[in-house]
Amino acid sequence: MRVQEQKSQHWSEQRRIRFVTSLSALEEEMRTARLLAREQLDRIAIQRMVEEKMALERYTVEETISRAPEILVRLRSHTVWEKMSVRLYFTVQGFPTPVVQWYKNEELITPASEPGKYTIESKYGVHVLDINRAHYDDTATYTAVATNVHGQASTSAAVVVRRFRGDEEPYPAGVLPITLPMPLDICFSHFDVQFLERFGVTFGVEGETLTLRCDLLITPELNRLRPRAEWYRDDVLVKDSKWTKTFFGDGRAALSFTHLNKDDEGLYTLRLVSKGGVSEYSAFLFVRDADALVMGAPGAPMDVKCYDANRDYVIVTWKPPNTTHEAPVIGYFVDRCEVGTENWVQCNDAPVKICKYPVTGLFEGRSYTFRVRAVNQAGISRPSRISEAVAALDPVDLERLQTIHLEGDKQIVIYQDDLEGDVKIPGPPTNVHASETSKTYVVLSWDPPVPRGKEPLSYFIEKSVVGSGSWQRVNAQVAVRSPRYAVFDLAEGKSYVFRVLSANKHGISDPSEITPPIQAQEAIVVPSAPGRIVATRNTKTSVVVQWDKPKHEEDLFGYYIDCSVAGSNHWEPCNHKPIGYNRFAVHGLATGEKYVFRVKAANAVGMSENSQESEPITVQAALTCPSFPYGLTLLNCDGHSMTIGWKLPRFSGGSNILGYYIDKRELHHHNWHEVNSSLIKERIYTYVFRIRPVNDAGVGKPSDVSEAVLVQARPGTKT
Repeated sequence: MRVQEQKSQHWSEQRRIRFVTSLSALEEEMRTARLLAREQLDRIAIQRMVEEKMALERYTVEETISRAPEILVRLRSHTVWEKMSVRLYFTVQGFPTPVVQWYKNEELITPASEPGKYTIESKYGVHVLDINRAHYDDTATYTAVATNVHGQASTSAAVVVRRFRGDEEPYPAGVLPITLPMPLDICFSHFDVQFLERFGVTFGVEGETLTLRCDLLITPELNRLRPRAEWYRDDVLVKDSKWTKTFFGDGRAALSFTHLNKDDEGLYTLRLVSKGGVSEYSAFLFVRDADALVMGAPGAPMDVKCYDANRDYVIVTWKPPNTTHEAPVIGYFVDRCEVGTENWVQCNDAPVKICKYPVTGLFEGRSYTFRVRAVNQAGISRPSRISEAVAALDPVDLERLQTIHLEGDKQIVIYQDDLEGDVKIPGPPTNVHASETSKTYVVLSWDPPVPRGKEPLSYFIEKSVVGSGSWQRVNAQVAVRSPRYAVFDLAEGKSYVFRVLSANKHGISDPSEITPPIQAQEAIVVPSAPGRIVATRNTKTSVVVQWDKPKHEEDLFGYYIDCSVAGSNHWEPCNHKPIGYNRFAVHGLATGEKYVFRVKAANAVGMSENSQESEPITVQAALTCPSFPYGLTLLNCDGHSMTIGWKLPRFSGGSNILGYYIDKRELHHHNWHEVNSSLIKERIYTYVFRIRPVNDAGVGKPSDVSEAVLVQARPGTKT
């Protein structure tokens, strides 16, 4: 029995030992697993922290080095012989890496369209276009455009391909192949241009597409030699852009608008220019507002422009809309958009009351576009047309560049700072003054300290209410890098003095000299109403309106004209973009209806009061003397008489031409006589002629003088 108990105890002890051993091993495995899991979790956490930190540092570095494309080495023009190859290259820097596209006479070059013709390479910021076996037709202007999200840069060069004289095939005398260039000694200095079909006074609506077109007859008609067609709006040359496209060829000249805007309103002139002179035709284009997004909201502002661009701000200006039916404009919102994105950001929280605003908070080196919206009691207008892109860069940096000429043709370009030696703490700025004042802000400008040193320079601005004796730092959070700054949050009616301190990594300078007292107030005021307004007849659908200018017209944007059927008191706008002169032809009126007119002036502060109404006028065509006949030509001469002909006047004066007076004079005399005023006794005389038209209004201006004509019989005729 005892032996069995001992065996039983022994086995129990063995089982306990095995259990404890297994449990210890299991605990060790669990501890090891926990350690491995913890190490793995720590490794993942550390990796995540490293990745987040690297991403943050990468973003910080990218933000620091991000900049718009900048051309370092520009394209160079080439002149080569046919069948030679041409290599165009340039270098560009920017971040992110710019995308480069090549254009030939503004048409995109795609190597796949002409295999083997073009080779495009890009490596290490050097971009190359190879033109293989150049042909005469490759003569063109080649442009390279580099683009990234921050902006765009371009460079152009001309390539002229010459042809060997020996390569030209012989042609019979007087015959030239159409494919050959016109020899330089053949030059038609005069073209006769006739406008067969012309665009008239045109009315459009914002957002529409529209084309102004003229059909032309040009003689002589030459394939490789023709006049140059130019389009002008209010005497300013119109160039191809995203808004306008021009066409000239096949007996037609056209100007197309892809998206009409009130900025496009104006007097359009087509000029055909040759060495012999200019032929032109003009007509007005009116563009009215598109329907408002909110009933009663004003029309969109127009002519948005930017100036005084630097690292810290850009000043945006615009022109106010006409408010004939709507409530007056109480302010404007300015929006900005970084080039390459579609994200519009509102720049001002409260509407700005004048047509000018300094936009701050821009990233240095990036390009921006701007638009403006008008606000009244009913709501917000549609946005204006966007402005041209402008870069937040300081032009003062370029002014500090200095060129040093070395031996031969070598030269180096350095910053003037490099010649100033070691400057620790900079000196104070000088010439601190207010370059612009407004009710809501003051723009301060100053000259950098001299010497300024090699270290990056920044500025701090301080202001003080006159008489308070205490100074407040305006830009305590962010240092200013440009020698200009717009100071906001100034109390209206109070006078302030300012001072500026310069700083670098070594320390801050002493304050500059204090400015004279400056008060935040408008430099200009609302204009006074225009004076006496007079309306006169023009055509059966138009009236010419003229008025006296206001007393102070220096800062005017222009004038708006309204019309109303007499007695109705329902006013309609006549123009939708302010005009800069005090005489305007109002078109689109009803024939036989009586109208009255009024005018108001506009500047950056706002609109004047309406002028007094004009006297009522009935819309009817005005009678004027006709224009002069032209094209005076001798048709026949037999010794006893001569036959002359001419073309009708271009303008009849509003009635039918009743007849003509023909005048003559001897070549060496200056007195003109009617043709049949006296008897002619001599057989041979030399005459020149002119012609005057007549209608119900009277006698028009005489035509140009004809060429001298020798009156003698042709050979073989009897006298």
